[in-house]
Amino acid sequence: MENPVIILGAQSLGATALDAFQSNDVVVYCLLDDDAKLQNTELNNVPVMGNTDDRELLKLLGKKCEVFVATEDTASRRSLTNMLRDEYEVVPVNAIHARASVSEQAWLGHGNLVGAGAVISSNSKMGNNCLIGANAVIDVQVELADFVQVGAGAIINAGAVLAEQAFIGPGAIIVGGVKIGAKARIGAGSVVVADVAANQTVFGNPATKV
Repeated sequence: MENPVIILGAQSLGATALDAFQSNDVVVYCLLDDDAKLQNTELNNVPVMGNTDDRELLKLLGKKCEVFVATEDTASRRSLTNMLRDEYEVVPVNAIHARASVSEQAWLGHGNLVGAGAVISSNSKMGNNCLIGANAVIDVQVELADFVQVGAGAIINAGAVLAEQAFIGPGAIIVGGVKIGAKARIGAGSVVVADVAANQTVFGNPATKV
């Protein structure tokens, strides 16, 4: 992308997003974080300059700068994304690591993070503001709704459907065609062989309700 990026969030998720942009030689203008201890510091030689609602910096968005939302909490990411749309008429760009593999036949919305080594396969569909960890695999014809999080090394097999805010722990395996409900949580390393209801937490091999 031609414009530099401002990242909202300077903690672990912000560091991951920064790495993704820098892997593509995209200039990151600064990071913003509400934690005063992080302000006036640097992350990978990029300054952390102020709060996530700093209007003097956010007024650069649009023609001069792009934006990516990397706050840790889903509610915060949703709130900031809505603020950017309503007050600045911008949507977050995608942060896709140079070492990720994204099929030209995949469909991605806005504000998604795809980590190093992750695979997004043909005819898969990803909504907005999803987080795909390093080396995760999104197989063919998988559907991810908005704000889905897939941990590092997890495998989502062909035709699986993940509803909004579903959380898949690192190393988990979702068997092909399985449906994961909204806000459901899948424990790390679990193998999910049957549908999981909304708001349910499952763990184990095969995964069972906790």
